[in-house]
Amino acid sequence: MITVHHLSVAGSHNRIVHDISFDIKEGEWLALVGQSGSGKSMTASAIGQLLPPNLKAAGEVAYKGKNLLTLSASEMRQIRGKHVSYIFQDYQGSFTPFLTIGRHFEEYQQRHLSLPRSERVRQAKSALVSVGLSEDMYTRYPSQLSGGQLQRVSIAIALLLKPDLLIADEPTTALDSVSSFRVLELLSRLQKETGCAILFITHDLRHVKKYADRIAVMKDGRIIEAGSKHEVLNNPREAYTELLIQSTPAFRSQNLLSAAGVTP
Repeated sequence: MITVHHLSVAGSHNRIVHDISFDIKEGEWLALVGQSGSGKSMTASAIGQLLPPNLKAAGEVAYKGKNLLTLSASEMRQIRGKHVSYIFQDYQGSFTPFLTIGRHFEEYQQRHLSLPRSERVRQAKSALVSVGLSEDMYTRYPSQLSGGQLQRVSIAIALLLKPDLLIADEPTTALDSVSSFRVLELLSRLQKETGCAILFITHDLRHVKKYADRIAVMKDGRIIEAGSKHEVLNNPREAYTELLIQSTPAFRSQNLLSAAGVTP
């Protein structure tokens, strides 16, 4: 559905992402994993032309016969949000404090849809219900919602227009473990309902093991290993991937039990 081909991201004095290539199939959950600073978020930002002005992307991001990297700002705005949508780690930064949740939905829909206001309101409230929130959230302000609730709203907005690709950049890092579980379960359910593909940026292999179909491992701006979830987690080829696995408590305890002859 989307093919990233020889993508590089560079500033004036250094290169952050080095000539990486991967594809994302329709309806697939692809996890891009690695330590902080490995280039995961820069890759995600480059796909949607969301890099800061001091950084430039080169290469190709092929989507429906177009290279997203070469589109004008106005052309990209027609695709970003409607066809390629984002959920960010800094979900609170996605909301304007003095606008109600309903107003955020309004601006999003007015940019991409030609619907009467009554239908926009109905669609927004239906989206809130779909993520487990009540319709009265529509009239509340961001400060009146918890972190988990705000992240649910951001998911509802991101999936409102049924995009082909959802890019989730560390979407649970700022949440507690219970909220993280609920958000990921919700994301998994909505993915099945909408059929969208997900590019999941994370350093947490526990989430990858449960939800991903395939994994690409990044280190120092390069993809060093890729394959199915089971291939990469059970038989890593690279020492770096093995270190990532061993640094995850759930995997480490499982390996210790296996070494002791106990079935996890």
